[in-house]
Amino acid sequence: MRHFVIAGILVILAAILTYLGLDAIGLLPIPASAQAMSIDWLWNWEVITISFLFALIVVPLVYSLVVFRRKKGDTTDAEHIEGNTKLEIAWTIVPLFIVMAFAYMGAYSLAETRRADPQAMVVNVTATQWAWSFEYPDYGFSSKELRLPKDKQVLLRMESKDVIHSFWVPEFRVKQDIVPGRVTELRITPTVLTAPNVPFKVRCAELCGTSHYSMEEVVIVSEEADFVAWATEQQTLAAAAQTPEARGQQLVVANGCLGCHSIDGSALVGPTWLGVFGREEELSDGAIVVTDEAYITESILDPQAKIVAGYETQLMPVYTFTEEQLVDIIAYLKTLK
Repeated sequence: MRHFVIAGILVILAAILTYLGLDAIGLLPIPASAQAMSIDWLWNWEVITISFLFALIVVPLVYSLVVFRRKKGDTTDAEHIEGNTKLEIAWTIVPLFIVMAFAYMGAYSLAETRRADPQAMVVNVTATQWAWSFEYPDYGFSSKELRLPKDKQVLLRMESKDVIHSFWVPEFRVKQDIVPGRVTELRITPTVLTAPNVPFKVRCAELCGTSHYSMEEVVIVSEEADFVAWATEQQTLAAAAQTPEARGQQLVVANGCLGCHSIDGSALVGPTWLGVFGREEELSDGAIVVTDEAYITESILDPQAKIVAGYETQLMPVYTFTEEQLVDIIAYLKTLK
Protein backbone atom coordinates (compact mmCIF):
# COMPACT_ATOMS: atom_id res chain seq x y z
CA MET A 1 0.00 0.00 0.00
CA ARG A 2 2.90 2.35 0.78
CA HIS A 3 4.11 2.13 -2.81
CA PHE A 4 0.63 2.92 -4.16
CA VAL A 5 0.40 6.02 -1.97
CA ILE A 6 3.84 7.26 -2.98
CA ALA A 7 3.23 6.55 -6.67
CA GLY A 8 -0.19 8.21 -6.47
CA ILE A 9 1.26 11.39 -4.98
CA LEU A 10 3.99 11.42 -7.63
CA VAL A 11 1.40 10.95 -10.38
CA ILE A 12 -0.61 13.94 -9.15
CA LEU A 13 2.50 16.12 -8.86
CA ALA A 14 3.76 15.07 -12.29
CA ALA A 15 0.34 15.73 -13.85
CA ILE A 16 0.19 19.23 -12.34
CA LEU A 17 3.75 20.06 -13.42
CA THR A 18 3.11 18.71 -16.94
CA TYR A 19 -0.04 20.79 -17.32
CA LEU A 20 1.62 23.94 -15.96
CA GLY A 21 4.60 23.38 -18.25
CA LEU A 22 2.45 22.97 -21.35
CA ASP A 23 0.38 25.99 -20.36
CA ALA A 24 3.50 28.11 -19.83
CA ILE A 25 4.86 27.22 -23.27
CA GLY A 26 1.90 28.93 -24.93
CA LEU A 27 0.95 26.30 -27.47
CA LEU A 28 -1.79 28.49 -28.95
CA PRO A 29 -1.83 32.14 -30.04
CA ILE A 30 -4.17 34.55 -28.29
CA PRO A 31 -7.89 33.75 -28.62
CA ALA A 32 -9.39 36.53 -30.71
CA SER A 33 -12.95 35.45 -31.47
CA ALA A 34 -16.07 34.37 -29.65
CA GLN A 35 -15.73 30.97 -31.32
CA ALA A 36 -12.24 30.60 -29.85
CA MET A 37 -13.62 30.61 -26.30
CA SER A 38 -15.40 27.25 -26.54
CA ILE A 39 -12.54 25.74 -28.53
CA ASP A 40 -9.96 26.81 -25.96
CA TRP A 41 -12.21 25.52 -23.16
CA LEU A 42 -12.27 22.10 -24.82
CA TRP A 43 -8.54 22.27 -25.55
CA ASN A 44 -7.80 23.07 -21.89
CA TRP A 45 -9.71 20.03 -20.66
CA GLU A 46 -7.92 17.87 -23.22
CA VAL A 47 -4.52 19.11 -22.02
CA ILE A 48 -5.52 18.41 -18.40
CA THR A 49 -6.57 14.88 -19.31
CA ILE A 50 -3.47 14.24 -21.41
CA SER A 51 -1.23 15.55 -18.63
CA PHE A 52 -2.84 13.16 -16.14
CA LEU A 53 -2.66 10.17 -18.49
CA PHE A 54 0.97 10.94 -19.29
CA ALA A 55 1.80 11.03 -15.57
CA LEU A 56 -0.29 7.92 -14.91
CA ILE A 57 1.79 5.95 -17.42
CA VAL A 58 5.27 7.41 -17.00
CA VAL A 59 5.44 7.81 -13.21
CA PRO A 60 4.57 4.17 -12.29
CA LEU A 61 6.93 3.00 -15.03
CA VAL A 62 9.86 5.04 -13.74
CA TYR A 63 8.95 4.30 -10.11
CA SER A 64 8.92 0.56 -10.82
CA LEU A 65 12.25 0.72 -12.64
CA VAL A 66 13.86 2.48 -9.69
CA VAL A 67 12.21 0.81 -6.68
CA PHE A 68 11.60 -2.71 -7.96
CA ARG A 69 14.72 -3.21 -10.02
CA ARG A 70 16.47 -6.54 -9.59
CA LYS A 71 18.88 -6.45 -6.68
CA LYS A 72 22.44 -7.51 -7.23
CA GLY A 73 22.76 -11.25 -6.74
CA ASP A 74 18.99 -11.86 -6.85
CA THR A 75 18.26 -14.67 -9.32
CA THR A 76 14.70 -15.47 -8.24
CA ASP A 77 11.70 -14.98 -10.53
CA ALA A 78 9.28 -12.15 -9.95
CA GLU A 79 5.82 -12.90 -8.61
CA HIS A 80 3.58 -14.22 -11.39
CA ILE A 81 0.23 -12.43 -11.67
CA GLU A 82 -2.62 -14.05 -13.59
CA GLY A 83 -4.71 -10.89 -13.87
CA ASN A 84 -7.03 -8.56 -12.00
CA THR A 85 -10.64 -8.59 -13.13
CA LYS A 86 -11.64 -5.50 -11.16
CA LEU A 87 -8.74 -3.51 -12.58
CA GLU A 88 -9.55 -4.62 -16.12
CA ILE A 89 -13.19 -3.60 -15.71
CA ALA A 90 -12.10 -0.25 -14.30
CA TRP A 91 -9.71 0.58 -17.13
CA THR A 92 -12.44 -0.30 -19.62
CA ILE A 93 -15.31 1.63 -18.03
CA VAL A 94 -13.37 4.74 -16.99
CA PRO A 95 -11.95 5.46 -20.50
CA LEU A 96 -15.42 4.82 -21.94
CA PHE A 97 -16.91 7.55 -19.74
CA ILE A 98 -14.01 9.88 -20.55
CA VAL A 99 -14.57 9.39 -24.29
CA MET A 100 -18.32 9.96 -23.87
CA ALA A 101 -17.65 13.12 -21.86
CA PHE A 102 -15.34 14.50 -24.53
CA ALA A 103 -17.85 13.59 -27.24
CA TYR A 104 -20.45 15.71 -25.45
CA MET A 105 -17.98 18.54 -24.86
CA GLY A 106 -16.90 18.43 -28.50
CA ALA A 107 -20.49 18.57 -29.72
CA TYR A 108 -21.17 21.53 -27.42
CA SER A 109 -18.06 23.35 -28.64
CA LEU A 110 -18.98 22.72 -32.28
CA ALA A 111 -22.50 24.03 -31.71
CA GLU A 112 -21.08 27.19 -30.14
CA THR A 113 -18.84 27.86 -33.15
CA ARG A 114 -21.85 27.53 -35.46
CA ARG A 115 -24.24 29.70 -33.46
CA ALA A 116 -25.79 32.03 -36.04
CA ASP A 117 -26.55 35.72 -35.70
CA PRO A 118 -29.28 36.80 -38.16
CA GLN A 119 -27.63 40.25 -38.29
CA ALA A 120 -24.26 38.85 -39.34
CA MET A 121 -22.31 40.80 -41.96
CA VAL A 122 -21.62 38.80 -45.13
CA VAL A 123 -18.18 38.66 -46.75
CA ASN A 124 -17.65 36.62 -49.92
CA VAL A 125 -14.25 34.94 -49.92
CA THR A 126 -12.60 33.71 -53.12
CA ALA A 127 -9.58 31.41 -52.95
CA THR A 128 -7.31 30.81 -55.93
CA GLN A 129 -3.79 29.53 -56.39
CA TRP A 130 -2.29 31.33 -54.48
CA ALA A 131 -4.24 34.35 -53.31
CA TRP A 132 -7.31 35.46 -51.39
CA SER A 133 -9.86 38.11 -52.29
CA PHE A 134 -12.70 39.44 -50.16
CA GLU A 135 -15.92 40.98 -51.44
CA TYR A 136 -18.19 43.08 -49.25
CA PRO A 137 -21.60 42.83 -50.97
CA ASP A 138 -23.24 45.22 -48.50
CA TYR A 139 -20.81 47.92 -49.59
CA GLY A 140 -20.15 46.95 -53.21
CA PHE A 141 -16.37 46.57 -53.31
CA SER A 142 -13.63 43.95 -53.11
CA SER A 143 -10.40 44.01 -51.13
CA LYS A 144 -7.15 42.08 -50.88
CA GLU A 145 -7.16 42.41 -47.10
CA LEU A 146 -9.83 41.14 -44.77
CA ARG A 147 -11.14 43.85 -42.45
CA LEU A 148 -13.65 42.94 -39.77
CA PRO A 149 -15.53 44.90 -37.10
CA LYS A 150 -14.98 43.91 -33.48
CA ASP A 151 -17.82 42.13 -31.64
CA LYS A 152 -19.93 41.69 -34.78
CA GLN A 153 -20.49 38.27 -36.30
CA VAL A 154 -19.28 37.86 -39.86
CA LEU A 155 -20.57 35.17 -42.20
CA LEU A 156 -17.85 34.13 -44.64
CA ARG A 157 -19.21 32.57 -47.81
CA MET A 158 -16.26 30.93 -49.49
CA GLU A 159 -15.56 29.37 -52.86
CA SER A 160 -12.49 28.15 -54.72
CA LYS A 161 -11.63 28.86 -58.34
CA ASP A 162 -9.33 25.86 -58.76
CA VAL A 163 -8.29 23.35 -56.07
CA ILE A 164 -9.16 22.67 -52.44
CA HIS A 165 -8.02 25.44 -50.10
CA SER A 166 -8.64 25.97 -46.39
CA PHE A 167 -9.37 29.25 -44.60
CA TRP A 168 -7.48 29.53 -41.32
CA VAL A 169 -6.74 32.42 -38.98
CA PRO A 170 -4.98 30.84 -35.96
CA GLU A 171 -6.20 33.52 -33.55
CA PHE A 172 -9.82 32.80 -34.53
CA ARG A 173 -9.24 29.04 -34.04
CA VAL A 174 -11.89 27.94 -36.55
CA LYS A 175 -10.86 26.54 -39.93
CA GLN A 176 -12.91 25.63 -43.00
CA ASP A 177 -12.04 23.80 -46.21
CA ILE A 178 -13.01 25.51 -49.48
CA VAL A 179 -13.98 23.01 -52.16
CA PRO A 180 -14.29 23.84 -55.89
CA GLY A 181 -17.90 23.85 -57.06
CA ARG A 182 -19.31 24.40 -53.57
CA VAL A 183 -19.96 27.39 -51.33
CA THR A 184 -18.82 26.72 -47.77
CA GLU A 185 -19.61 28.95 -44.82
CA LEU A 186 -17.79 29.97 -41.67
CA ARG A 187 -18.92 32.29 -38.87
CA ILE A 188 -16.49 34.47 -36.95
CA THR A 189 -17.09 37.06 -34.24
CA PRO A 190 -13.81 38.94 -33.64
CA THR A 191 -13.29 40.00 -30.04
CA VAL A 192 -9.74 41.40 -30.07
CA LEU A 193 -8.49 44.44 -31.96
CA THR A 194 -5.36 43.97 -34.01
CA ALA A 195 -2.41 46.07 -32.92
CA PRO A 196 -1.10 48.75 -35.31
CA ASN A 197 1.21 47.17 -37.89
CA VAL A 198 0.66 43.74 -36.29
CA PRO A 199 -2.33 42.26 -38.12
CA PHE A 200 -3.59 38.72 -37.99
CA LYS A 201 -3.09 36.66 -41.14
CA VAL A 202 -5.39 34.33 -43.02
CA ARG A 203 -3.47 31.32 -44.26
CA CYS A 204 -4.31 28.42 -46.50
CA ALA A 205 -4.19 25.27 -44.37
CA GLU A 206 -4.54 22.82 -47.27
CA LEU A 207 -1.58 21.94 -49.49
CA CYS A 208 -2.61 23.56 -52.77
CA GLY A 209 0.43 23.65 -55.03
CA THR A 210 3.78 25.27 -55.64
CA SER A 211 3.25 28.55 -53.76
CA HIS A 212 1.01 27.22 -51.00
CA TYR A 213 3.47 28.62 -48.45
CA SER A 214 2.85 32.19 -49.61
CA MET A 215 -0.95 32.07 -49.71
CA GLU A 216 -1.70 34.48 -46.90
CA GLU A 217 -3.32 37.89 -46.55
CA VAL A 218 -3.71 40.52 -43.85
CA VAL A 219 -6.63 40.40 -41.39
CA ILE A 220 -7.40 43.61 -39.49
CA VAL A 221 -9.96 43.87 -36.69
CA SER A 222 -11.10 47.38 -35.80
CA GLU A 223 -13.87 49.09 -33.88
CA GLU A 224 -17.13 49.09 -35.81
CA ALA A 225 -17.02 52.85 -36.37
CA ASP A 226 -13.51 52.59 -37.83
CA PHE A 227 -14.59 49.67 -40.00
CA VAL A 228 -17.58 51.61 -41.36
CA ALA A 229 -15.32 54.57 -42.12
CA TRP A 230 -12.88 52.31 -44.00
CA ALA A 231 -15.69 50.54 -45.87
CA THR A 232 -17.25 53.87 -46.86
CA GLU A 233 -13.89 55.08 -48.16
CA GLN A 234 -13.41 51.88 -50.17
CA GLN A 235 -16.95 52.22 -51.47
CA THR A 236 -16.20 55.73 -52.68
CA LEU A 237 -12.96 54.62 -54.33
CA ALA A 238 -14.73 51.71 -56.02
CA ALA A 239 -17.42 54.02 -57.37
CA ALA A 240 -14.78 56.40 -58.70
CA ALA A 241 -12.78 53.62 -60.35
CA GLN A 242 -14.76 53.47 -63.57
CA THR A 243 -11.88 53.69 -66.04
CA PRO A 244 -10.99 50.50 -67.97
CA GLU A 245 -7.61 50.39 -66.20
CA ALA A 246 -9.20 50.58 -62.75
CA ARG A 247 -11.81 47.96 -63.60
CA GLY A 248 -9.07 45.72 -64.95
CA GLN A 249 -7.09 46.10 -61.74
CA GLN A 250 -10.15 45.16 -59.71
CA LEU A 251 -10.63 42.03 -61.84
CA VAL A 252 -6.98 41.07 -61.41
CA VAL A 253 -7.20 41.46 -57.64
CA ALA A 254 -10.55 39.69 -57.32
CA ASN A 255 -9.34 36.67 -59.29
CA GLY A 256 -6.05 36.27 -57.44
CA CYS A 257 -3.86 36.85 -60.50
CA LEU A 258 -1.18 38.61 -58.45
CA GLY A 259 -0.57 35.41 -56.53
CA CYS A 260 1.32 34.11 -59.58
CA HIS A 261 2.27 37.23 -61.57
CA SER A 262 4.24 40.05 -59.96
CA ILE A 263 3.89 43.66 -61.07
CA ASP A 264 7.31 44.76 -59.83
CA GLY A 265 9.54 42.39 -61.79
CA SER A 266 10.06 39.92 -58.95
CA ALA A 267 10.00 36.20 -59.71
CA LEU A 268 6.85 34.25 -58.91
CA VAL A 269 5.43 31.06 -60.39
CA GLY A 270 4.32 32.89 -63.55
CA PRO A 271 5.97 35.52 -65.78
CA THR A 272 6.07 39.01 -64.31
CA TRP A 273 3.58 41.53 -65.63
CA LEU A 274 5.97 44.46 -65.33
CA GLY A 275 6.31 45.75 -68.90
CA VAL A 276 4.36 42.78 -70.20
CA PHE A 277 2.42 44.51 -72.97
CA GLY A 278 4.22 44.72 -76.29
CA ARG A 279 7.39 42.88 -75.30
CA GLU A 280 8.80 39.82 -77.03
CA GLU A 281 8.57 36.47 -75.26
CA GLU A 282 10.25 33.20 -76.13
CA LEU A 283 7.86 30.26 -75.97
CA SER A 284 8.59 26.72 -74.84
CA ASP A 285 8.84 25.58 -78.48
CA GLY A 286 11.45 28.25 -79.27
CA ALA A 287 9.09 30.58 -81.13
CA ILE A 288 9.12 34.32 -80.43
CA VAL A 289 5.83 36.16 -79.96
CA VAL A 290 4.83 39.72 -79.20
CA THR A 291 2.56 40.03 -76.18
CA ASP A 292 -0.17 42.06 -77.85
CA GLU A 293 -3.94 42.05 -77.26
CA ALA A 294 -4.45 38.83 -79.20
CA TYR A 295 -1.71 36.93 -77.36
CA ILE A 296 -2.84 38.10 -73.91
CA THR A 297 -6.47 37.25 -74.66
CA GLU A 298 -5.51 33.77 -75.82
CA SER A 299 -3.26 33.26 -72.79
CA ILE A 300 -6.12 34.10 -70.42
CA LEU A 301 -8.75 31.97 -72.14
CA ASP A 302 -6.44 29.08 -73.12
CA PRO A 303 -3.37 29.23 -70.84
CA GLN A 304 -1.73 26.10 -72.26
CA ALA A 305 -1.87 27.20 -75.90
CA LYS A 306 1.40 29.15 -75.87
CA ILE A 307 3.59 28.69 -72.81
CA VAL A 308 6.48 31.04 -72.05
CA ALA A 309 9.83 29.27 -71.88
CA GLY A 310 10.77 28.31 -68.34
CA TYR A 311 7.18 27.97 -67.15
CA GLU A 312 6.29 24.64 -68.74
CA THR A 313 5.59 22.96 -65.40
CA GLN A 314 3.24 25.66 -64.11
CA LEU A 315 -0.46 25.00 -64.67
CA MET A 316 -2.53 28.17 -64.92
CA PRO A 317 -6.27 27.77 -64.28
CA VAL A 318 -8.70 28.61 -67.08
CA TYR A 319 -10.71 31.81 -66.60
CA THR A 320 -13.92 32.88 -68.29
CA PHE A 321 -14.17 36.62 -68.82
CA THR A 322 -16.45 38.67 -71.02
CA GLU A 323 -14.96 40.61 -73.92
CA GLU A 324 -15.39 43.83 -71.96
CA GLN A 325 -13.56 42.38 -68.97
CA LEU A 326 -10.70 41.20 -71.19
CA VAL A 327 -10.39 44.71 -72.64
CA ASP A 328 -10.27 46.14 -69.11
CA ILE A 329 -7.58 43.67 -68.00
CA ILE A 330 -5.43 44.43 -71.03
CA ALA A 331 -5.88 48.16 -70.38
CA TYR A 332 -4.57 47.60 -66.86
CA LEU A 333 -1.61 45.54 -68.11
CA LYS A 334 -0.64 48.39 -70.44
CA THR A 335 -0.12 50.61 -67.39
CA LEU A 336 2.49 48.27 -65.87
CA LYS A 337 5.64 49.79 -67.32
